Amino acid sequence: MAIIVETKDCTQLGDAELAEMADLSAEGPARFEVGVLSKQAEAWVLVSLAREGNKLRGFSFCTLERIGGTPCILIGCASVQRNAKRDTTLKAIMTDQYRRAVLAFPDEDVVVGTRFVDAAGFEAFKALQDIVPRPGHRDSGEERAWGRRLAKRFGIDSGSYDDRSFIAKGDGAYPLVLDHDALKPEKIDPDVAAQFSALDAKRGDSLIAHGWAMAESLAKLGD
Repeated sequence: MAIIVETKDCTQLGDAELAEMADLSAEGPARFEVGVLSKQAEAWVLVSLAREGNKLRGFSFCTLERIGGTPCILIGCASVQRNAKRDTTLKAIMTDQYRRAVLAFPDEDVVVGTRFVDAAGFEAFKALQDIVPRPGHRDSGEERAWGRRLAKRFGIDSGSYDDRSFIAKGDGAYPLVLDHDALKPEKIDPDVAAQFSALDAKRGDSLIAHGWAMAESLAKLGD
C-alpha cells in the first residue's frame, strides 16, 4: 500500500491526530508527548501526516517562509515510524514539502533547515546540495551565519549555540528534531556520523543542518 502524505494547517489538527502522533513517537527515543506536540502545533504553520491506509507512519511540523529574503523550508519536530518502509515514508514527506515550495517560491533556490541528533537524519537531505555541515568542507562565514539564523528561528539561545560545530546545547529534554532511524545503519558514512561525536545525548544536544533545494530540481516536482 502506498504512503500518502497530507499537509495541512496546524490549526486543523485534532486531539485524535495529536494522540496518534504521540503514539508513533513513543516507539522511538523522542517520545514526543501530546502536550509537546500541541505546543508545536501552535508554534508551526503546517504539519505533514504520512499514512499507509489509515495507519500513521510519520509526521513533520514545518513552515515555508523567507529569512532575510531567502525562501526556506523549515522542519521542526518530526518523527518516522521504525518499520521497513521508513525511508519511503521520509522521502514522501520531504517530496510533499518540496512540491509546496515550488508553489510558494517558483524559480527560486530554497534553503532547507532542521535539527538532528544522529547521522540517520541526513537521509532527509538526500535530494539537497551544498549541505552544511558536511565532512571535509571548510564552512564559510555565510554558512555559519545560516546556522545562527536557523538556531534563532528554532528558539535556541545564542549562548547555547556553537556556530563552528553547528551544535546546540540542550536543556535536559529530548530536542525537537527530525527523528529518523536508519533502515541500513551500516551504510551511514562514518565521517558524517563523526559530526555528532561531540553531542551530549543526555543533555539533549542537537546539530543544526541545512542544504539547498535547487530551483531546477524543484521545478520537476511541479510538472
